[in-house]
Amino acid sequence: MMDETEFWELIDGSRETAGGDPEEQAGLLVERLLDHDPETVLDFARHFESRYNRAYRWDLWGAAWVLLNGASDDAFDFFRCWLIGQGREVFEGALHDPDSLADLLGDFDEELDGDGEDLGYAADEAYEQLTGTVAPDLGIAPAPAEPEGTPLDLENDRVLARHYPRLWDRFRA
Repeated sequence: MMDETEFWELIDGSRETAGGDPEEQAGLLVERLLDHDPETVLDFARHFESRYNRAYRWDLWGAAWVLLNGASDDAFDFFRCWLIGQGREVFEGALHDPDSLADLLGDFDEELDGDGEDLGYAADEAYEQLTGTVAPDLGIAPAPAEPEGTPLDLENDRVLARHYPRLWDRFRA
């Protein structure tokens, strides 16, 4: 059984070793998950997926839009994976106050950062390597059909600058 602390330790350790490269981090996560039994890998997947679903919010999508200079549905999905990959402090801070990402993030390279697609597949890949089969349904509630919260006009710079003043000043001004 993997608890929340162990989940975040795996995330943090892999990010630090990868030097912040999300693709490399995903590969390291797969390697580290292979040291566990299949049920523990599924526990990791449940932790990841539940956080991924929690981050399906309009206010975070707006923050991603500012950081990435636009974020399609897929880009926001990959951003949420990346956000989890940044570790507990950044993830929880962003959920508490998306504009705080301006303070929580170090260097941000649009070419490298903000896209953690591979992180979203790490547990599935490890499970498949361990068992030779596709991971079963995780048995957790599915993501909501629509993001939580109040929709924002993501294409209106004035709205974004008003909602995310620190992010706007740091990444767009």
